[in-house]
Amino acid sequence: MSDKPVAEMSFEDAMRALEQVVGQLERGDVPLEESITLYQRGAELKAHCEKKLKDAEEKVAAITLDRDGKPTGTTPVEGL
Repeated sequence: MSDKPVAEMSFEDAMRALEQVVGQLERGDVPLEESITLYQRGAELKAHCEKKLKDAEEKVAAITLDRDGKPTGTTPVEGL
């Protein structure tokens, strides 16, 4: 398990770390105290991934084009 602070991880790194945490917890071969630590790390990774996704969704926009096909502005994509 990486000791890198979650806040410094990219979305992809955090997802990989979360998958590792879930795998370890599913195997059930870690002591109780370590399981608690893993669960806490997993919750932190999950929240980080959700924030990264939300931030990305907010940046996604439909580009409005003028008569000449040039971008004139952006509008938020429905449902995001």
